[in-house]
Formats: sequence, structure tokens, C-alpha cells
Amino acid sequence: MITTARSGKNTLKALEYLYGPGRRNEHTDPHLVASWDGFAPDPGRDPEATLAQLRDILDLHVVRYNRPVNKHVYHRMVRADPSDRNLSDQEWGDIARRIVAAAGIAPDGDPDGCRWIAVHHGDNHIHILATVVRADLTQARLRGDQYRTETELTEIERQYGLKDLSDTRTPEYRAAIPKRAKSPELRKAERLGQEETERAQLRAGVRRALAGAATEEEFLAGLTVQGIQFEIRRLPSGDASGYKFALPTGDPGGPVWFSGSKLAADLTLPKIHERFAIGVDLPSPSRPDDQGRPATVRYRASTITDRAAATIDDDPRTGQVAAVVSGAIEVLDTLALTSPVLSRKEINQAARALEYTAVARTRAARGEVRAMRSAARGLLYGGRAGGSGEEGAAAATILSSLVLLAIVIAKWHAAQGHQCQAEAAHTAAAHLRTAYGRHAGRPLALLDTRGRQLPEPVRDRQETAVRQALGSDQATQVLADDGWAALAATLAEAEAGGHDPHALLTQATGQRELASADSPAAVLTWRIRRNTRLPAPAPKATAEDRRTSAALSRSRTTAPAGAATQPPRPPAPAGPDQARRTR
Repeated sequence: MITTARSGKNTLKALEYLYGPGRRNEHTDPHLVASWDGFAPDPGRDPEATLAQLRDILDLHVVRYNRPVNKHVYHRMVRADPSDRNLSDQEWGDIARRIVAAAGIAPDGDPDGCRWIAVHHGDNHIHILATVVRADLTQARLRGDQYRTETELTEIERQYGLKDLSDTRTPEYRAAIPKRAKSPELRKAERLGQEETERAQLRAGVRRALAGAATEEEFLAGLTVQGIQFEIRRLPSGDASGYKFALPTGDPGGPVWFSGSKLAADLTLPKIHERFAIGVDLPSPSRPDDQGRPATVRYRASTITDRAAATIDDDPRTGQVAAVVSGAIEVLDTLALTSPVLSRKEINQAARALEYTAVARTRAARGEVRAMRSAARGLLYGGRAGGSGEEGAAAATILSSLVLLAIVIAKWHAAQGHQCQAEAAHTAAAHLRTAYGRHAGRPLALLDTRGRQLPEPVRDRQETAVRQALGSDQATQVLADDGWAALAATLAEAEAGGHDPHALLTQATGQRELASADSPAAVLTWRIRRNTRLPAPAPKATAEDRRTSAALSRSRTTAPAGAATQPPRPPAPAGPDQARRTR
């Protein structure tokens, strides 16, 4: 459950909202489920009861107090998670009584508590409305009410079998997660037919501009390319104090500006400059040998991602995880920018989900941040990749590594009791699996066919290598995997190129985290192909294709300089006897 509170000066106006249609007609059947004495009039169910009458009863002690009270209205919302069952009015009434007691509105056993009501109007939540003057004409002591109510909600979730959201109520979580859009922003996005609010669009755009940028100049240039307006706020001394960002708009009122802190905790000027200070390892993008190598940089980023996952296993300190999560978001943002359309949306959604796994109030490990930012920079300046061939295979490789990294992050959060962060990481992994499948399906199918066509002695030799290199349980799992034939084909191909299958398997399994993989054999396949730089799987040419290619090659070789080269005619169809000799 989540809960928020606010204060106000007008009891009647608050009641009109609670019993009214809501701002978007979301209020259905508003009615009381509890009150301070159980006998408060209910304008929702009693046609003779009025809002003014209920207002006068609630304000009785405020009027008797005979002194001005600053914001005498206390309004608290309590909402169950969307995945929770619908609670009955009686259950909501019991919850309301526990919340007002914990907050200090009406402590248990105190006959002089404040007057309050709890209104339920659908959507599995209630509103508690109270006036803060007690019957003994003193003001309620509400300092620290949020922490007390959140502690009570944790116990309520346990007793009622509701989703445990205790980790989302910690200051560390609230400081780390992206800042949520407010109701007016949501209504504006809905009115304009936009899937995301301006705040969410800006947050994603700022992250894309930051991903892989080595300097502030590159970061600001990235904002400009996306059409994002920005300003640098400065102190009287001239020193920069913060950023603010806005989307271009045709509204008469002009653009809506958001400071970096209103987007996310790590998008403030000091946090962004901290990344630039850490630096990156790759050469400048002006180097010509860094251009146009999307497959190479994806393989490199895959290796760095595997190391990051192993780092969390080896050293699960909070700083290490914070660094890996921050770097992984940058890698995903640059990967989305440089990926083909078939996987771009899923990769972007994975990046947005991973934002909710961030770790706040800790010093990130600089080495891990630098390595992941370097991988992001390589992706950014390595060129846009295609969806097939060597680039498609490289994309499948890095996506396979990112799926396992997301799972490692989920396991770490689960071990810390951070249920919501763990679920966010699993959501990111699900999006990455979808993107992976769009790149990996065809090459794995080709390798599977090759593996099934291997001579039996060759397959037996690869099976022996698996049993010797992997433990008994892991070898059994790999050999029973649907991807075993593709792995066997890869091992045979590497062996033909002079590699030792046993050594390759030992190296690939040493990079860890196979137990969580959907297909351990597929993970090993991509790691081995990456480590040995095997060419991307492609359909084998037919005998006729090979004859045509050879003839074309001869014609190009023997043609005199400057002569036009004509492609050879296809050979005549073979007769039955010739066909048998060809086979």
C-alpha cells in the first residue's frame, strides 16, 4: 500500500472533492466506511445528509478552539497495489482506524482524539479526512506521521495478505527512483494523445544525451540533436548551479521547464559532472578506426557486461551495484539509439524499467562506472547496426549478456528485500528477452540445423568436451537444452579453426551466471562465438551456388584491364547421371 497526506484550509471544499465525480470522473459510489464515532452522516448513502452538515460536525472543535489554526484540514490517501484483491468496506474501515491511530489523529484509547471520516469511492483506495483540533481543544501532534503510518502499513500488508511495498517507502528508494508525473501532467498527456508525459519524455531524452558523453559539450550537443531546450542556472559568482530542461511546444504559455532533480536524482548538475570526471577509456570518436564497427563494439560491450555481472557476484556491495545499474542504463540507451527498429522499442523499455532499480545515497564504484560508460561510448560511435548477419549476431550476443545482468540485479535486490526493485529488473529482463529473440532466432535456427547434421563422432567429441569442462549437473542441463545442437555446431566450427573446445567452454562458463539463463547452451554459444570471432551463421551455399560463384570469380580474374565483365551463364540443368555424380 502507498499513502500520502496533505493539509488544507477548507473542509467543505475537501468534502466536495471526495463526494464529487473526481477530476476525471473516476469517483464511483462515494460513501463512508468509518468515522471517529461510527455515527457520522453520510451524504453518499443518506439522501437527507448534506456536505454542509458533515462539514459543521467535523469542524466543531475547530470553531470552539476560538483561535486561528493554520491549515486545519488533514487529508490522507491510502491506496492498495493494483495487483491486490479488492478490499471490503469493513476491511477498509479497520485499516482507516489503524491509520488514524498511527498518525496521531485519534490514538487508540484516547477519548479526546480528532474528528475524522474515511471515504471509499472505488479503485481500491480510501481518503481519510480529519480536522486537527482535538476534543480537549489542543492541536494533534502529527510530527513524524508519515513514518508511523508507513510502519503500520507494512504490518497491514502482512496481515491482509497484500503486496509488500515496504521497500518503496524507504527514503533511499524514494530518492533513487525517477520522479513521478503529477495529475495535471498525466491529464495533459492524455489530452494530447501522448503515451508519455513531458517529464518522462525529457528524462529519457536527457539520459540518451548523457549516455556515452565524455564532456559537458557532448552532452549539450546531444540535447540539441533531440530538440531538447536547456538552460544552465548560474550563481551570482558565475558558477553553474544546475540544469533545467524543456520540450519544444506550441502552447501559448511557452515550454514547461524541469530541473534535473525533478527528473531523477542522478540527473542533477553535480551528478552529471561526476560522470564526466570519471571519464571513459575509449579513444576519441574522431579516430577513423572507431567508425563503422557496430559488430565489434557490441562484442566488446557484451564482454564488459559479463564482467559487470560477475562483479556483483564477487563483490555485492551497494556501491558496486549502484555503478553497474547506472552504467547498464547508459549501455541500454546507446544500444537503443544504434539498434534497428525491430528491437529498439523493447531495449528502450528495458532501460526505463531498469531506472527503478537504481541505488541512492551511496558512492558508486568508479572503475565499474568507467567500464560501462566506455562500453556505452563505443556503441554510440560504432555506428548503427543492421538486424542480420554479423551485426545481428553481435546484437544477439550483447542482448543475451544484458538479460543475465538484469537477472543478477534482480537477485541482488531480492536478497536485500527490495521487492519492487527486483520486479523492475525482471521487467527489464523480459523486454530484453523479446529484443534478443528478434535477433537470435534465425542464426540459432541455422546453427541448430548444422548441429543436427554433424557426423556422430564429431557430436560425441563435443559432448565429451562439455562433460569434462562443466560440472555434472551443469553438463546435464546443457546437453538436455534445446540449444545443444547449436552449441555443438559452434564448438565444431571453432575446433576446425584451431581452437580447443574444452578451453573455450571453461572460459565461457568462467564468466558465470548460467543457472538463471533460459537457455544455458545459447548463452555459451554466443560467448564462444564472440570470444573466437566466428563469423555469423549463414545458410550454406548449394553446389550450383558455388559453381556460379567460382565462374564469376574466374571471369573477373581473367578479364583484361578495362574490359567489361559479364556474369557467366548459369550451368545447364544436370541430367540424372550427372546429378548422382554431383551428390
